[in-house]
Amino acid sequence: MAQTSSGSTADSLSHKAVIPRDMIFSFILVTTLFSLWGFANDITNPMVAAFKNILLISNFESSLVQFAFYGGYCVMAFPAALFIKRFSYKAGILIGLALYAAGCLMFIPSGWMMAFWAFLLSYFVMTCGLSFLETSANPYILAMGSEETSTQRLNFAQSFNPMGSLLGMLVARNFILARLDSTDEAGRRALRDTAPEQFNTICQHDLSVIIKPYLMLGLVVLVALVIFAIARLPRSKGEEDTSLHLGATLMRLFSNKKYIEGVIAQAFYVGVQIMCWTFIIQYAENELGMSKTNGQMFNMIAMVIFVSSRFICTFLLKFFSPGGLLLSLSIGGLLLIIGTIFIPGSTQTGAQFQQYIDQYRQTEGITAQLAGYIRGFYYGILNVKGLGGLLSLVGVSACMSLMFPTIYGIALKGLGDDAKLGAAGLIMAIGGGCLMPPMQGWIMDQSAVNIGFMVLSSTRASFVLPLICFVVIAIYGFRTSNVHGHKY
Repeated sequence: MAQTSSGSTADSLSHKAVIPRDMIFSFILVTTLFSLWGFANDITNPMVAAFKNILLISNFESSLVQFAFYGGYCVMAFPAALFIKRFSYKAGILIGLALYAAGCLMFIPSGWMMAFWAFLLSYFVMTCGLSFLETSANPYILAMGSEETSTQRLNFAQSFNPMGSLLGMLVARNFILARLDSTDEAGRRALRDTAPEQFNTICQHDLSVIIKPYLMLGLVVLVALVIFAIARLPRSKGEEDTSLHLGATLMRLFSNKKYIEGVIAQAFYVGVQIMCWTFIIQYAENELGMSKTNGQMFNMIAMVIFVSSRFICTFLLKFFSPGGLLLSLSIGGLLLIIGTIFIPGSTQTGAQFQQYIDQYRQTEGITAQLAGYIRGFYYGILNVKGLGGLLSLVGVSACMSLMFPTIYGIALKGLGDDAKLGAAGLIMAIGGGCLMPPMQGWIMDQSAVNIGFMVLSSTRASFVLPLICFVVIAIYGFRTSNVHGHKY
């Protein structure tokens, strides 16, 4: 890991404010968007497991939730960038919020129809809006001050993204997963065959549970739309130039190896993030016999680790090169994924873990119930054997925390006004989260894999895809530090 190279560079950075005084209000307002799309991302991840159980579909089919969700990013990134270039960052934010709210409100007719494709369309519209927001907000934050402090500034703004994510996880656990009908998959299949009316009633109940949080989210986003519509956001440097020059810009971007490699690395990073967070619940269920709500608690622990690590890594960027830190964290993530794959668990583990939760769970008062649950969860982690693979998967979040904004900042550094269209390529790379989860879901649907010295369940074997992703990110970190020369 390469340290900051020269004393003069460190001195120059120390005299430049990460957020200029005249940009503080705009920075705060735009940074709220990071929490808004973080909430959407992580209330959605557990829905893969929820839809699988409600509609009795395969892992591959249920992971199409992520295909639709992240497909919106992929499809809308370049149109969003062209719109922002023609108009402004603020106009892009307003369009993004409008589409975001519309997608959330579309959950109401989707539930009435009880059609999976309608929910997928709602997710797609929602993330077309998120694509506008991310294509606007990320480069806007980079432009709010000196280029030398741009990566620090974006990392700081991105630190508020996982706070929204953690809130989304809490809502998913407490207001969706915990309120779904307790009938398991086998019982639902029996009802579908023998009592279809009762099966439809259960489905309608569960889908209405899913709809309510998205309805509330849509109303919150509409309030944000009004606030941004009346707020006065300053134009950034170069924003007055609305000419497109599309061909010349694309030629410069495609000839920039650092940028192209950054787009590739970003696609693999988003893929590994979504796979690890989406399938924590399935790992806990399939390998350890845990319930969805207990599996979601491990997902929430992963997010707390992610948030904490993001602030720590943002601080470390003052002393270490972005590429060197990216390489080190990639290697750490790779080793933890190896633990996820090769450390076996037992279906008895879930029952033992539940015993600790039942032992400390309180029956009266929301605060007492939560405190008791957390206490039981804590003692369960300390005392129940066989959690090594799951804890390795949770620990991966510490290594992922820095990656998105760092890859983003490295790839766009020095692009000038080309960064507006360049940002679209990096947002389009979020399509990695569109393609890879269905691939992992398909592997989970297959039989166990005999690798000679041991037999891997299909769930554990499926994490070879995150392993490959970390290899690609490590290569980019190495090339950033040792080939592209980013040792600032």
